[in-house]
Amino acid sequence: MLIELLILIIALGVIYVAASVKVIKQYERGVVFRFGRLQELTRGPGLTTIVPVMDRMRKVNLQIVTMPVPAQEGITRDNVTVRVDAVVYFKVEDPARAIVNVEDYLFAVGQVAQTSLRSIIGKSDLDDLLSNRERLNQGLELMIDNPALGWGVHIDRVEIKDVSLPESMKRSIARQAEAERERRSRVIAADGEFQASRRLADAAHVMADTPAALQLRLLETVVEVAAEKNSTLVLPFPVELLQFVDTAKHVGTATSGGAAPSKEPAEQPVELTDAEREVAELPAAGPEAAELPQQREETDGRSASTAKPAERSESAGSGEESMLGIA
Repeated sequence: MLIELLILIIALGVIYVAASVKVIKQYERGVVFRFGRLQELTRGPGLTTIVPVMDRMRKVNLQIVTMPVPAQEGITRDNVTVRVDAVVYFKVEDPARAIVNVEDYLFAVGQVAQTSLRSIIGKSDLDDLLSNRERLNQGLELMIDNPALGWGVHIDRVEIKDVSLPESMKRSIARQAEAERERRSRVIAADGEFQASRRLADAAHVMADTPAALQLRLLETVVEVAAEKNSTLVLPFPVELLQFVDTAKHVGTATSGGAAPSKEPAEQPVELTDAEREVAELPAAGPEAAELPQQREETDGRSASTAKPAERSESAGSGEESMLGIA
């Protein structure tokens, strides 16, 4: 009987020790309630004891918790419908307040994160959501951290993971980006043309001082064109050569116009006899040859009036002789 009682006492002692001894891990803290009242002393990591039946202990994890926020759909300030999801990193700093002040701090932080994310979507533009996420992350962190301070929870950081856009908006953004790239390419090309023109102007000044450089450049161009094995060779013609030819032409015209009257005498008109004139008029055809007899007589009269007096006298003498011979 005594042995059985001793065994019973030992068993009760083992059960009491098992119920009173608790092991707390390094990343945990123990909050003890004695008859429902919070004990001021929070149990640290290691082996600790509580009074069975009187005390009840709850362990609180102090590690950083990674909580994904479900995607929230909202309308931005510039009236664009988007879906945004985020992630929240937080940890418990005061285990007593995390247990006493809020029923389930994990659920509470998740709900605050969702409402804050929808609020930040409505206050921001689409361009801010796409390009200025650092500022939005800081604002979202402040919005979640304000109520979480009373729960003994510290928000370590908040990050927006993804922004989902409608397909029509994606195409519009793609066209905008393409137009922006085209504008940049044109500006860069124009800048390159401007710099090249400046360099060409400097090279032209150098070639103007040394004309041989222009000739060498012409020969290099001919070599480059001929290296392609083309059937047609395009040879650039210097403008200076055209100017030289034009100047020489003007000089020759001026010289010939001023010296011709003084060097050679004017040619005297050659007088033709009536027989030679008639022979010259025979090959003519058409309306010019078919002259009336009256017109020919007038022509003969004018030619006879223009003859020299000596020729007139000779013709008169020959006429008299012919008349005497006939008599």
